[in-house]
Amino acid sequence: MKKIVAIILVCLSILGLVGYWGFGKLGGNTPIEIQLLESPPNNLAGITYRGTPQNKELGEVFKKMERQKSFHPGSHLHTLYEIEPAGKLDTMIVFVGINQHLPDPQLEFRTFENKSHLLATIKRNKWVMPSPETVKEKLSEFAKENKLELSGVYIDKIISDEEVHVIAPIK
Repeated sequence: MKKIVAIILVCLSILGLVGYWGFGKLGGNTPIEIQLLESPPNNLAGITYRGTPQNKELGEVFKKMERQKSFHPGSHLHTLYEIEPAGKLDTMIVFVGINQHLPDPQLEFRTFENKSHLLATIKRNKWVMPSPETVKEKLSEFAKENKLELSGVYIDKIISDEEVHVIAPIK
């Protein structure tokens, strides 16, 4: 009986070490880098989606903006959640755009009058990305330590599958 318990403990220890090693290899231990930038966030052109997360129209909005992004080298996809859904059937409002000024009457424009903003850089595999709440917490802590007041707006700038920037304008 003691041998079985010992074997189980050894197996669990090995699994734990392999899991921790894998988490680290995927970038799970990489810290969130936060910096203060003395410039306003980029203006955005895009589309606001109102509906549920499961609606295929949301996918169409992302596809349309991905096409726009492909026509404008150097631009990145941005998302700004005005209302985040708590569940699959909850209504959400999200602005999906790119950092270009496009003369397209079908697109909306978002401008930011803020003089500065915080930029959180997250470089991790998509499987170990921190939750949005964790990133907001880190940004709030940084703002509090530096006596800054955040506007409450958070813009996700998608660089790649393994890099995301979160922009938080300062009041």
